[in-house]
Amino acid sequence: MPPEPTAPTTDVNALIERCLQGDQQAWDAIVRLHWRRVFNVAYKFVGRHDEAEDLTQDVFLKVYRSLGTFDRRANFQTWLISVSRNLCIDHYRSVRKERETIDRDVNADDLSPVSREVNPLVALERRDLARELRRALDELPRALRAAVVMRDLQDLSYQEIADRLGLPEGTVKSRINRGRHELARQITRLREEDQARGAAPRQAGVSGA
Repeated sequence: MPPEPTAPTTDVNALIERCLQGDQQAWDAIVRLHWRRVFNVAYKFVGRHDEAEDLTQDVFLKVYRSLGTFDRRANFQTWLISVSRNLCIDHYRSVRKERETIDRDVNADDLSPVSREVNPLVALERRDLARELRRALDELPRALRAAVVMRDLQDLSYQEIADRLGLPEGTVKSRINRGRHELARQITRLREEDQARGAAPRQAGVSGA
């Protein structure tokens, strides 16, 4: 993206007006004017170029949809940066919550073959966890399972997943979020079912004694 030119407030307002009338070139000009500034805000939050670009695109999508609500008496750049920061904060909180769910309930290493284990009990536990994770993954709808596996187990970027699936990045992110929550729910359900099956014979034995 080339360096951002500066534009007087009146020029920005004129661009906004043209954009609201459906002028795509006016919107492209707004993006060129402010892309680097928004990208820098996003990069401070995520620290990765590809994720910062994704967030920047999300910011401009939100701005485009909200352009009609912008008060022309306000400073557009100030409003844009505020929107950028709020979206980045929301993204940070969402990612942190999702990662906590994955770290608590899903270990990507559990899908790897057990090798070079010194303690056989550790090896057995890892195999059990791997089976549990595979069972939970099998319960997910195919579309959600594919998104979660590519993101959290294969460590692909949102853009790479979008390219492979032929979907917009927003759809990919939504599927990953839904898939993670559903995976955690399925793991909890499977564990509860296993515990119930394990407790049933013992309870029957006590009653018959």
